[in-house]
Amino acid sequence: MVDSVSSERPKGKSLKPLRTLVPFILHYRGVLAGALAALLVASFAMLSLPVALRYLIDNGFVANDVDTVNRYFGWFFAAAVVFGGFAALRYYLVTWLGERVVADLRNAVYRRVIHMDPTFFEVTRTGEVLSRMTTDTTLVQSISGVSLSIALRSLVNLVGGLVMLALTSTQLTLYILLGVPVVILPIIIVGRRIRGQSRTAQDRVADTSGLAGETLNAIQTVQAFTLEDLQIERFSEAVADSFKAAIRRVRTRAGLTALGIILVFGAITMILWGGSRAVLAGALTGGQLAQFLMYSMFVGSSAAALSEIWGEVQRGAGAMERLAELMGATPAIKAPPKPVPLPYAARGSIRFSKVSFSYPSRPEALALDDFSLEVEPGETVAFVGPSGAGKSTSFQLLLRFYDPQSGTIEVDGVNVASTDPHDLRQRIGLVPQETVLFGETARENIRYGRPAATNFDVEQAAVAAAADEFISELPEAYDTFLGERGTRLSGGQRQRIAIARAILKDPPILLLDEATSSLDAESERLVQIALEGLMENRTTLIIAHRLATVKKVDRIVVIDRGRIVATGSHEQLIRDNPLYARLAELQFGET
Repeated sequence: MVDSVSSERPKGKSLKPLRTLVPFILHYRGVLAGALAALLVASFAMLSLPVALRYLIDNGFVANDVDTVNRYFGWFFAAAVVFGGFAALRYYLVTWLGERVVADLRNAVYRRVIHMDPTFFEVTRTGEVLSRMTTDTTLVQSISGVSLSIALRSLVNLVGGLVMLALTSTQLTLYILLGVPVVILPIIIVGRRIRGQSRTAQDRVADTSGLAGETLNAIQTVQAFTLEDLQIERFSEAVADSFKAAIRRVRTRAGLTALGIILVFGAITMILWGGSRAVLAGALTGGQLAQFLMYSMFVGSSAAALSEIWGEVQRGAGAMERLAELMGATPAIKAPPKPVPLPYAARGSIRFSKVSFSYPSRPEALALDDFSLEVEPGETVAFVGPSGAGKSTSFQLLLRFYDPQSGTIEVDGVNVASTDPHDLRQRIGLVPQETVLFGETARENIRYGRPAATNFDVEQAAVAAAADEFISELPEAYDTFLGERGTRLSGGQRQRIAIARAILKDPPILLLDEATSSLDAESERLVQIALEGLMENRTTLIIAHRLATVKKVDRIVVIDRGRIVATGSHEQLIRDNPLYARLAELQFGET
């Protein structure tokens, strides 16, 4: 499970999280092989340039031979052309690979997160998840694309340059190798510090995303309570913390870059000083020194590039560790290894047997306590009770968003814990009190009930839910974009869209959280008629808040503190149950 509190996360000290990228990269072996081939050709061409320069000096300039000078300049130019062409090809292939890998990584993370159960989202802020899917994947994109390209090129050039240095002058090359630990060790030590700072910086960015997401999703509440200045102050503080964390990382990385360059080129300066003395002593020719100088520059620039990339790799490893946490998260609610299939012919029977349940965030409080109820196929049952009695909890357990601590829930004779949650939920239609609409058209929002439905089916469902009239009056009718969370519609209109969605799904079991609570009298009458037709021959559970609803159901179940305290008709319960009589007076205005 992902812990949203960054301070409680252990700080990684290795690049092991980057192993998670290996399967994504190896999926495109052909592109990777092409990039490596282009890299080798480009590096071979680049490493041949100093050789051409050496012979140009020793055989052309020293011998004063114009033909030799022309010939070696031609080779020099040809090598440069090959180097430029294949370097461009290598850059394109590696960058394409980085973009493709990150796209696949984002898909994999989203695929994992969207299957997580509500318990996961009780302890993980949505803004934190979004930050990981955007900012962190962008960092990974850098190391799997451009940074990988530079790192591979620099590594090959470093190794190739060292080999050519050894062939040019073994003694001077030994001096270089002795200086390598002096250069590399400080870079590795500082790089680890950068990784920890990078992770902290990413956590602070996630905090700002989470805070912005919360306030923007509740913008009307913020403005209604005139909390704009307070939220601006909080967001500014979060941004300031993010900036400070980023500056600490940048300061350390700048120091790492300076350290790497000073150490590398300091070592090269000492080596070249020794090489100049060798030329003066006659142990090296001028061409060999020029060749050694160019290879030293290649080795120095490659080592400096690797030192800078090391900091980038450390950042990427920190980001990949955060992404690996999401990819490694496992839902508590999932299909068993061998799920029991639900009967092909759905009947719609429901049975709660001694169910006890408490939410993971409130383990000490039982939301349902020894809850037992049997609902026959086609029966309509209303749940009535005070707030927090467990009415909505029973819906969530039936949909298997959670598993009870004890007891069983059966649908059509099959324990819901032993079947596939996907198959179970396909048999249940839900109309919540707080309607959820998506940033799509009216047509597509209704089509969520049955994605394969035709346009005609969608429009018929809207007619049945008394939604066709107002949808037809929208600027583009059914193809009108409804805005994020359906902000262009009224509460009653959003609820009718949700009812149309349930009608389109045509499930054997309906869960209605007072589906008409936000409608005006005329719309309620139309929707009530539609729902009565929809509920025929279907099992329906209703969380009831209106007198008109409870008077038309087959049975009323009174719930208090997670227990069933009474069942019966409206008239029986008014007469025999004091709790129901009080609720009826408060909610229905009837004594």
